[in-house]
Amino acid sequence: MPPTTLGSKTLFDALDYRAYLNHAAVSPPSAPVRSAVSTWLDLYAQRGLGAVLPAMEQRSRLKQGLSRLLGCEARDLAMTSSTTRGLMEIASGIQLRTGDGILCFTGEFPTNITPWQTAAAAAGADVHLLDQESLDDDDLLASVSRALQEGGVRLIAVSAVQFSTGRVMPLRQLAELAHAHGALLCVDAIQALGILPFDVREIGADFVCGGAHKWLMGIEGIGFVYASPTAAAALRPLTSGWLSHEDPIGFLFEGPGLLRYDRPLRQGIDVLEAHSMSVLGCVALEASLNLILDLGVSEIHTHVQAYNDALEEGLLQRGFRSLRDRQRPSGILSLHPPSGDAASDWIRHLDAHGIAVSGPDGKLRISPHWPNALDEVPFVLDAVAAFS
Repeated sequence: MPPTTLGSKTLFDALDYRAYLNHAAVSPPSAPVRSAVSTWLDLYAQRGLGAVLPAMEQRSRLKQGLSRLLGCEARDLAMTSSTTRGLMEIASGIQLRTGDGILCFTGEFPTNITPWQTAAAAAGADVHLLDQESLDDDDLLASVSRALQEGGVRLIAVSAVQFSTGRVMPLRQLAELAHAHGALLCVDAIQALGILPFDVREIGADFVCGGAHKWLMGIEGIGFVYASPTAAAALRPLTSGWLSHEDPIGFLFEGPGLLRYDRPLRQGIDVLEAHSMSVLGCVALEASLNLILDLGVSEIHTHVQAYNDALEEGLLQRGFRSLRDRQRPSGILSLHPPSGDAASDWIRHLDAHGIAVSGPDGKLRISPHWPNALDEVPFVLDAVAAFS
């Protein structure tokens, strides 16, 4: 396999696009990811059940890698099928009561709203939507503080990075406010992990959910949950499965008399690992995560900012209005198209020129990653100039 370097698409030889700028949506798998999936599929073809124990060992190794990414202990992580699945488990497992409040924010992706609405409706609790789109951090935190002072708030649910604008949310301050009023902080980090340095202990988050297929450059169908030890101990999942138990598989391999139904459930967050999981998703994520850890998240972030700086400047000159905060940037460059233009028209135009972008909520969203080279920027701006 060729060496990995920032700005090189060598590992993406199957990619059709000249400039793939859609990593905030779905990342194309690299050659190591495709190779890992193929290797493990062959292993199952060759060994069947004999591949299961190695797959479980691989999952443990993956959680070690994720613990490096998040700044936590591997024992505080559970693999899930997606970010949404993790949030659903938390929303049901915190056991809301009648009158409890959940604080959410406008502009969030539905993944971080719908599970809370469903859980609240079932318990007679309330979801309060606070404005974040028109407020700066100081005013947003003041709004949160007022809501908390009214009492009854059990949890604040927030994305680390807003999907349509790229806004980086003030997580540490939100955690401090939540904890000062006896509430929890749950973070949807899918738009941050792999592109922004992220430390759950420094933030003080109680729960963090993520998924593989965006900035972590894995494939769909695999995600994970972090829970602080205190938060994990208080969680009471409403569902469990055969793998939720302590020593769940001994009866399959260690002789008679071990098939029991009264084994205690695990006390850590890995109680959520209740059933068979996507082995191919796990091995794909490990392969992509190793590339990211080798390159360094801080180095990737710096590289992407240089790309977005150059592209943003050219787009501003062509009449776009940027929503990017250069003082605290994420990986997303989100813009309003020139007056009268529809984002969907720009998406189709750029796609026809070999450039992949997206348009959530009517904005033009550009999201490069470590394989994008700075010499793509003139090519993209030439395509922009050709729009009519």
